[in-house]
Amino acid sequence: MTSIDIFVLAATLIAGAILVWPRFSGARLWQATTTPLASIIGSGFLVLGPILDVSFGRYAPLAMAGLCAVAYAFGWAVRYNIAEIERKNEARPMLEERTDDLASWVLAFAYFISVAYYLNLFGAFAVDLTPFASEFAARLVTSSVFLLVLAVGWFKGFKALEGLERVSVGIKLAIIAGLLAGLAWYGADHVASGDIVLAPATTTGWQALTLGFGLIVTVQGFETSRYLGNTYDAQTRIRSMRLAQWLSTAIYIVYIVLLTYAFPPVAGELEETEIIDMMQIVAVSLPILLVVAALSAQFSAAIADTSGSGGLISELSGRKLKPRDAYLVLVIVGLGLTWLADIFEIIAYASRAFAAYYGVQAALAAFTAQRRNGVTVRTAAFAGLAVLGLAMAVFGTPVE
Repeated sequence: MTSIDIFVLAATLIAGAILVWPRFSGARLWQATTTPLASIIGSGFLVLGPILDVSFGRYAPLAMAGLCAVAYAFGWAVRYNIAEIERKNEARPMLEERTDDLASWVLAFAYFISVAYYLNLFGAFAVDLTPFASEFAARLVTSSVFLLVLAVGWFKGFKALEGLERVSVGIKLAIIAGLLAGLAWYGADHVASGDIVLAPATTTGWQALTLGFGLIVTVQGFETSRYLGNTYDAQTRIRSMRLAQWLSTAIYIVYIVLLTYAFPPVAGELEETEIIDMMQIVAVSLPILLVVAALSAQFSAAIADTSGSGGLISELSGRKLKPRDAYLVLVIVGLGLTWLADIFEIIAYASRAFAAYYGVQAALAAFTAQRRNGVTVRTAAFAGLAVLGLAMAVFGTPVE
């Protein structure tokens, strides 16, 4: 075992020990933060680095900062809505109620695509280090897990699997700490030798902007705080969302900086599991750790979004539709995407669906702000975010 492997494993174990420390893991704010944080730093973390490196070259950290800034702006609108919904002593106008319902329907549909995104990455990472690694094998694994999810949801429900999310986020964050430690060691060697990579951007102008639109799902997940009202009060949910977004932004920026300036962009066709091949150069232990992180993150995220979609559709239909009816439709849609689209197309579809959701949330915030305070800078900002969300939903494109 090399020195860098020892360093990576030590960082992973230390981070894991901190995350399971009772005084830390038992803190109510941290518990409220784990749900949005787990959703934000999920599958996107694994695919985003190589995508930005190939497309934006030396400017990849700026692209990452832009994605995080847009996500934080949409989070601002969602947080405003959380605070407004908490006002129990007044009835909301019909326009706001219907807009809120529309946002929930759009989110339920977005979950259909996000589950396909998660499970297709699950399949790709599951076979990547095996002798059976191929697109066909990955799709078979994905299809099998879709059927497993349907069987569990149809016959048992997901209550027994809900604890998986907290375990998953702990594993994922510990492994990410190990990954960043390994990249820092590897990057320090490059800085010491003056071998810093400054690759040019290959995607510019309108194409770069629409590619960014098609990547918003990689920083999505903060909105989950909006739907934890049965567990946490509004102030805790607002604080937890803000904390999750700041933590994820810091992690993403450090990761992209270390990756961009130490690795040349991938030559040839970009694969969804490219990060595994890149990390083999850094440390022998990292590919295995990343596969573990990928499998736990993707499965737990898929379960959470499947359950969330079923619950939303059942609630919005006035209990006329059962959650398991939604699970069946979700799996049919997911299987169709699995066999008819590649992972980068699915990422773009999911981004467009979530952009539509954020646009509707921003419109709701604009309506409420205008009713309360008239046309102000904040009202205009929310309206601008609504237009931005619509533009992202229409123009988002996949990696080519």
